[in-house]
Amino acid sequence: MKAVEIVAGVIRDVGGRVLTVRKRGTTAFMLPGGKREAGESDIAALSRELGEEIGCDLITADHLGTFDAPAANEPDTRVYGAIYLAVVAGDAIAKAEIEELLWIDPQSPPSVRFAPLLERQVLPRLTAI
Repeated sequence: MKAVEIVAGVIRDVGGRVLTVRKRGTTAFMLPGGKREAGESDIAALSRELGEEIGCDLITADHLGTFDAPAANEPDTRVYGAIYLAVVAGDAIAKAEIEELLWIDPQSPPSVRFAPLLERQVLPRLTAI
């Protein structure tokens, strides 16, 4: 089984909703973020990815945890995600490979397809804190 390591951010609005994204050509919503480039730290990767994907600047990031789950869009692949509670500046817009943004209530998420990492690991953790 292939392994993919990513870094992603939990971005909340003033009402506590969490920003999710759907990449072009996929059906599952996930947290904004992506793979580290060679030699890149988690924070540098998260900052770069948030700028590229949603046009926001990372202000602060606090480590929520590292989780793993089956990949949403790649068969026989497991995703290992370093997840951060992120505070950003700017209004999120769909850029680069992002097709759609969706703000969700983690206590009562809508009936859409979520990436397993978000659905099985991160959302339960967010509702517990």
